[in-house]
Amino acid sequence: MNVPSILNRTARIGLKAARMEALARFRRDTIRDDTVLYEAFAGTGLLCNPEALFRELLDAPDFAHLKHVWVLDRAHIDDEATLREFRRDPRVRFVLRESLAYLRAVSTSKYLINNATFPQWFSKRPGQVYLNTWHGTPLKAMGFDMPGGARQSGNTLRNFVAADYLLAQNPFMTETMYGSAYKLDGFFRGRILEEGYPRVDRQELTEADRVRVVDELVSAGLAIGRRRVVLYAPTWRGESFGDPSDDIDLLLARVTDLQARLGSDYVVLLKTHQILERFVGGNPQLARVLVPGRIPTNRLLGVVDTLITDYSSSFFDFLATGRRIVFFAPDASSYGADRGMYFEADELPGPVCSEIVDVARVITAQDPADPELRTDARAAWQARFVPRPEHSAARVIDVVFRDRTEGYRILEPSASASASNRTSVLVHVGDLASNGITSAGLNLLAALPTDRYDVSIAYTVTKSPQQVHNADAVAGSVRHFRREGGMNGPKAQQLRRRLLYRRGVADAHAADAGQQILWDDEWTRCFGSSTFDFVVDFSGYSPFWATLLLHSPDAPRSIWLHNDLAAEVGREVAGKRPLAVSLPALFGLYPSYDSLVAVSPALAAINQRKLPPSALGSRTIDSAVNLVDATRIRRLAPAPVFEGEPLAADGAVPEWVEALGRDDDSVWLVTVGRYTREKNQKRLLAAFAAVRSSSEEGSALRLLLVGHGPLEAELEAEIDRLGLRGVAFLTGALRNPFSVLRAADCFVLSSDYEGQPMVLLEAATLGLPIVSTEFGSIADALPEGVIHVVPASVDGLAEGIRAFLRGEVTSQPFDVDAYNAMALGQFGAAVGFARV
Repeated sequence: MNVPSILNRTARIGLKAARMEALARFRRDTIRDDTVLYEAFAGTGLLCNPEALFRELLDAPDFAHLKHVWVLDRAHIDDEATLREFRRDPRVRFVLRESLAYLRAVSTSKYLINNATFPQWFSKRPGQVYLNTWHGTPLKAMGFDMPGGARQSGNTLRNFVAADYLLAQNPFMTETMYGSAYKLDGFFRGRILEEGYPRVDRQELTEADRVRVVDELVSAGLAIGRRRVVLYAPTWRGESFGDPSDDIDLLLARVTDLQARLGSDYVVLLKTHQILERFVGGNPQLARVLVPGRIPTNRLLGVVDTLITDYSSSFFDFLATGRRIVFFAPDASSYGADRGMYFEADELPGPVCSEIVDVARVITAQDPADPELRTDARAAWQARFVPRPEHSAARVIDVVFRDRTEGYRILEPSASASASNRTSVLVHVGDLASNGITSAGLNLLAALPTDRYDVSIAYTVTKSPQQVHNADAVAGSVRHFRREGGMNGPKAQQLRRRLLYRRGVADAHAADAGQQILWDDEWTRCFGSSTFDFVVDFSGYSPFWATLLLHSPDAPRSIWLHNDLAAEVGREVAGKRPLAVSLPALFGLYPSYDSLVAVSPALAAINQRKLPPSALGSRTIDSAVNLVDATRIRRLAPAPVFEGEPLAADGAVPEWVEALGRDDDSVWLVTVGRYTREKNQKRLLAAFAAVRSSSEEGSALRLLLVGHGPLEAELEAEIDRLGLRGVAFLTGALRNPFSVLRAADCFVLSSDYEGQPMVLLEAATLGLPIVSTEFGSIADALPEGVIHVVPASVDGLAEGIRAFLRGEVTSQPFDVDAYNAMALGQFGAAVGFARV
């Protein structure tokens, strides 16, 4: 990295630190009870529901004292029309999004109104009132209903659970989007207002209003005249077009084609995402048809005769007009398959077309009774989705600002999530790296009955492909709280937090007032107003998360012990002891947890004996064995070996894949685990080499080491040193190791110590003979007799492999269903479910 790059990076870090310090200061300022802050689409204008509520409040005599702050981005902060309208009104001012003024306004305004999301650093303060209006009834899948939606919905979910009020246009939006897609049913602690959309009020135009809107369009360079207005309003395909200019060319071609077909009685306008506005200057053709983003969509809809869309929620608003809607969706089948839709094409309140010629034909159709126009369906949808289209803004203001509730449709929060007849559980699952703890966590999440438990997981977002893969593998019923960004709070307190951590002062997070505020604020930033009946640190390795979970609203809290943790403190990686500070800090937090849970009785005994008395006091460590997801294992195991795995840069399939697939007399041993000291794959390689060289049967042996980790190069060198190249292979990390297990003949584990190895459960599920070295917790890793246990030495492991070759180590019965029933019962007892 050159000097200018270093300086630029340093400057960016310094600027970010200064901004966060300013934010911390602003969050200590007094909240201004007379101030309302509005933000729409991340600052792209005075738009949508926030704009409608703003104008209603501005005109209300009883709120003449209020001050109004609008958030605008850099492209709109100097918009002349907006500034001209409010220049003489001292109650209205504008702040640049992400400026210091923005940080202050968000931190100190009493009322916060947003139709999308505030940034990751946002955390609602006590005394603030947050109304999230969202920006439309969904047609396309939202939230967790989208493919990969859990990974895309973190900040939206975070904003929703922080809100005091969520606005729903109709009951469908409440149930489908808030309740199901974002998993808020029975969980949301605020109120949901089903009082329609204030922005729809703006569609009701007097003749004078209509003239003003047309004048705005004309002043923007759009020739309207007395022609009928046809508006093409497609949804934005941010992931479908690598270059927005490609989208522009396609949309412009469609508008031009349609205009030619409709003739001079009509004018076709284009309304699309504000991101396209930056291209107007270089494209005069686009400037003649594109409606500027500063003109509110619903004001525009008031002068529109026919709306054309594909998947945009604007058509729900337009239903209130009773006018014609046409769905132009050339990619309906592929888009629906990729994104997911809540309605089939034949259910929609208007004709669905895939060609422009058909769009022109249905627009000009004269007979409203023509079945193709779906007039009856449009009327039914109008009654269902815009049941109260007028005066919504006044009703919402009555509830939020005047605290009037009688006669309004308000869905009150339950006293607790348990009122929904389900027990709410928060589980911290680590960073979802591919390891045994993640496997155990995924199995647990899949096993918890959804009719009894409302389950959320929490984890810090990383850039790891492993996290992406494992997050997508989490049971679909589970809610994801994804922690992104850093803690708010003064830098002095941040530094103090780190120093106290290094010194091992475990109770400072609660005993020190400044530290308690820091941690309480972080809980609120991550989880809003959420409450849980039980809190579980299933990872059990992170002092940060173990501390944060102690700042949840009061609930029984459990922390898991997945290993011989005293041995883990001394474990070395590349000459360093990475857990030498963090685990002792974690032990200092144990007294604050209601239960400590090891993953086997033997492991509980080991930790009970070896952990410092200050961590345990007089308590006994409980145990709950890990579950195994037999359904998933058996589903993935039959897949061809290496199918779907990433290839090397040259596209070559690894040598071992071809060798494993040969129909010959080879006998394949397999092990799965990280390439680390405690897994001791070197011992396995030495034993494997000894067996191969000592008998004729041994010459047929092959060995696969599945995993990844810091000792990869060292193990490759050991393979060469022992002359095992071509018969022993490191596979690297595999997304589907089960197909390799199924193809192998025997599973071998060579570890010095473990918790309850998930790989043993997985191998037993697939019926493999199992040989393992002896370590402290091996005795109850599986039911008696399933594992052939040998001394933890090269000779002992070699003799175990020879016993397998002699036919003395065979597949043993493993009743997965009975085992899982026992494991789930142990989990519930350890956490305290029986006490609910």
